[in-house]
Amino acid sequence: MDFSPRMSGTGRFLETVRRTDLDSRYHFDKYGIMKSDDVIAALGALAQESRLSVFRLLVRRGPQGHTPGELAEKLAIAAPTLSFHLKELQHAGLVSARRQGRFLYYSASFELMRDLVAFLTDQCCSQADESYDADCKPLTASARRKSA
Repeated sequence: MDFSPRMSGTGRFLETVRRTDLDSRYHFDKYGIMKSDDVIAALGALAQESRLSVFRLLVRRGPQGHTPGELAEKLAIAAPTLSFHLKELQHAGLVSARRQGRFLYYSASFELMRDLVAFLTDQCCSQADESYDADCKPLTASARRKSA
């Protein structure tokens, strides 16, 4: 890795961690589709009620994210339990954290969420006898509300 001469030892370490994290977070095969291991990790992280609730709340909030205190209050989850769930979601790449002053904000990884949906719907109905393009397209929010 190429480090500028102005970086201190700590700066180099943090830059290495950032680059490594960016390079290894999303694993794709040669066709641009996520690898099965990464999909299993993401779905496994979401296969728990509290983590799914945390992720859905972060998705609704958007890139701005929530602090752990806000999440704990809105979801009525104890701080240590929430910390564990956030760590699991981060490990799966579904959530990222950023420091803003004294506060830590968690937000959903919309890129990974889109990649996960793309993986699950890749080649949808490709082996069907008839064309089912309309059935394979994701429903919009208004269409889902009408059908429910």
